[in-house]
Amino acid sequence: MPRSSSLRAGRFSQNGQAYLLTAVTWDRAKPFSDWRTGRLLVGELRAVHLEGLVRSKAWVIMPDHLHWLVELNGLTLEQLMRRVKSRSAYKVNQLLGRSGRVWQKNFHDRAIRRDQDLKQVARYIIANPIRAGLVTRAGDYPLWDAEWL
Repeated sequence: MPRSSSLRAGRFSQNGQAYLLTAVTWDRAKPFSDWRTGRLLVGELRAVHLEGLVRSKAWVIMPDHLHWLVELNGLTLEQLMRRVKSRSAYKVNQLLGRSGRVWQKNFHDRAIRRDQDLKQVARYIIANPIRAGLVTRAGDYPLWDAEWL
């Protein structure tokens, strides 16, 4: 796939750098429309945060994708996403009594410049369920968090 390799071109992981990460489910399936599977992914996001491998700034789990604002601390972007996606896929498949892919292989990343307002990026992330028409207020959506609460 030409496009998938272009996602990796120029990727650079720097400790202390903030990144907006986006991962999409396999075939745009919607495993996270069930809050139980979404909570399994939340557990994986929190695990890497609690281990000090990243500092989670904000995240939202949509039915078919994840937006995650993080500051790296010890892992590369590839290591971080491989770990979260593989562990969450295992648990989601276990819960649903199935096997197979949960996530697309690649992910999108964008480094956030220091002069950019991280809170503005976090607001964009958290407003995703509103823009998608899933809720009318962010507080009504169960699968999001931000460190500024």
